[in-house]
Amino acid sequence: MSSLEEAKAAVVAEFALFDEWLDKYEHLIDLGKDLEPFPEELKTDDRLIKGCQSRVWLACSEEGGRIFFKADSDAIITKGIISLLISVYSGRTAQEILSDDFSFIEEIGLRENLSPTRANGLVSMIETIRREAEKHV
Repeated sequence: MSSLEEAKAAVVAEFALFDEWLDKYEHLIDLGKDLEPFPEELKTDDRLIKGCQSRVWLACSEEGGRIFFKADSDAIITKGIISLLISVYSGRTAQEILSDDFSFIEEIGLRENLSPTRANGLVSMIETIRREAEKHV
């Protein structure tokens, strides 16, 4: 597994390949399509991320001191966003997640290119990932 910094740098490099935001949205959609299937029995209210316009479920488990995330959403762009986040943060220690500033989101220009409701949802996703990490410190 690559380091957190390497994973974030890879995402920044990946998004730099696209000049237009329409292409970046397409890439996000593709990321969502590649998301590991999320079991229906995990789609419970306690796993819903509050503050998202779409329904986004996040499941968390710990193994060997590392936190692993699974997620799903009923909206394709949102599914891509949560897929992007868990591709970077799943398999990290709680301390790695909590000490990170999630600045790669700004570097790729994601927040400023989302609608206000999706941007709020992104913030909620990040806050939920951090809260989950806090439970494992």
